[in-house]
Amino acid sequence: MRKVLSFEFRVSSWLLPIAFCLLLSVTPAHAARLKEIANIDGIRHNQLVGYGLVIGLNGTGDKSGTMFTIQSLTSMLQKMGIKLNQADVKVKNVAAVMITSDLPPFAKPGSKLDILVSSIGDAQSLQGGTLLMTPLKGPDGQVYAVAQGAVSVGGYVAGGGGESAQKNHPTVGIISGGALVEKEVPMEIGSREAFSTTISIILNMPDFTTSQRVATIINKSFGDDTAVAVDGAMIRLSVPDRFREKIVELVSVVEGLDVNTDAVSRVVVNERTGTVVMGENVRISKVAISHGNLSVRIKTEFDVSQPQPFTFSEGAKTAVVPRQELKVEEQEARLIELPAGVSLSDVVKALNAVGISPRDLIAILQAMKSAGALQAELVII
Repeated sequence: MRKVLSFEFRVSSWLLPIAFCLLLSVTPAHAARLKEIANIDGIRHNQLVGYGLVIGLNGTGDKSGTMFTIQSLTSMLQKMGIKLNQADVKVKNVAAVMITSDLPPFAKPGSKLDILVSSIGDAQSLQGGTLLMTPLKGPDGQVYAVAQGAVSVGGYVAGGGGESAQKNHPTVGIISGGALVEKEVPMEIGSREAFSTTISIILNMPDFTTSQRVATIINKSFGDDTAVAVDGAMIRLSVPDRFREKIVELVSVVEGLDVNTDAVSRVVVNERTGTVVMGENVRISKVAISHGNLSVRIKTEFDVSQPQPFTFSEGAKTAVVPRQELKVEEQEARLIELPAGVSLSDVVKALNAVGISPRDLIAILQAMKSAGALQAELVII
């Protein structure tokens, strides 16, 4: 017997985040500051990396077979005038690590950087260790900072007798302010004369509509023909005459401008966790969705067959007889029809009416995209 579906809105626990997004979508959209969605061309962070040793570990360092740790420790001691044989070196209190950090723009010598310390050997934990002085180099091979200090892990590992306990990730730690900048990275925005005439603004997420809106809002603030959208990612700003000697002030004003951003409609699906996030502008064409499950269950039980009392005939013996039970369950038909151009709220309300799970929703969205009914980009991560 076919059941007529009523579109009563029943919110289940997994739809609460989506429902919350719907509530936000009906409120007036708030513009984002330009400094959150774009950056000035040539003003950027630079990545630094270095190789060093963490010492002072309580027997949780690299094992004796980790040759690069032994070689590094031996080489360091030899530079200090200590001669020894590598075969006699034990490194259970030492761990070889890689240090990574980001050098922000305009960082001056003496500025401090946070660094991330990661074990590259087979150390069990970096807890309680101290990083020895380590140079941090840029992609050009030059040293821009020097790192040293006590490593903060924020976790532990303990155990014995075949049992162990671990909290967080003890082979990776941080040192807050653990690196000192030794060399400044020159700004790669051209000469002072060029910077005083034009400034290029780069969007973090390229979009033609957003790029044009940025140019429009800048022109409203500084006059026509001040800014022009070169493409979906770059806006070229001509520096007004009154700001020729006040570039920092100009950039500060431009970064504070509010812009209504735009982006391609996307549906992001995480199959591992069953998470589905849909933007408010997602639209679908007219489509009918049928969803149902067929469950087949075979149950086997074993009975014991005993011969009759005082039965002495040949072949009469106790036997185990399997008894099987077959059960087929099919859920009632679930068929909904959605008209063309419906919004996110209509999709959620209709799909929630049939009581689907997040996994089912992922399968439905993939099928809708294959059918050409989903007017959005489907991103599976």
